[in-house]
Formats: sequence, structure tokens, C-alpha cells
Amino acid sequence: MEKDELREKWQKVEQLTKERFGEVLDVQDIIFVIGLQELGLPLKKTTKQQKVEIMHIGICTLLMPYGYYKFIGKDDEGWPHFENVQKLPALRPLEQEKLMKQAIIDYFGI
Repeated sequence: MEKDELREKWQKVEQLTKERFGEVLDVQDIIFVIGLQELGLPLKKTTKQQKVEIMHIGICTLLMPYGYYKFIGKDDEGWPHFENVQKLPALRPLEQEKLMKQAIIDYFGI
């Protein structure tokens, strides 16, 4: 995706989050919200460890279509688990952010 197209589509994601949550969310916040959605939990107070685990669910969910993760099932408590099937490339921070923004755009079908 070209830089201008990515910027335009990301602005649509920002507008969507502003409409839904009353403020523009950053990439990390959106990953957390996606993790919550995939887990089936409402937005509530969580521990730091739970937040990390929820964000892991969000990241795995976002990167599944790119072939990096595969969903392997849910545990007894309903938490989804994933298998890493392809090593993530070594990316610089800006490249990581671009990949995650693209994955979020794809997730929302924008």
C-alpha cells in the first residue's frame, strides 16, 4: 500500500475509533480493543499482565491473514491461543507501525 493511501485509510480508522470511543485511538489502543473483541470481553479494568495477553491476542489476530500466526483453539477459560507459523521479519519501529496499521485497516475492511 502506498504511503498516501495508507495515510488516507488510517484517517478513516481514526474517525471510526473517534465515533465509537469518543477519541482517536493509537495503534496500541486499537490492538488492545481488537484483543478484547476477539476474547469476547467488555472494556473493563485489567491487570498489566492481562493487558499484555489481550494485546498478544490482538496482534496474533491481526497478523493471521499475513501467515504469521494460526489459530489453534481456545482454552477452558475461553482464551484463544495461536501458533507462530512464520517468523516475523526484523523490522525497524516505523516499519512495524506500518505493518500494524495495514493489518488494522484490513481487519476493519477499510
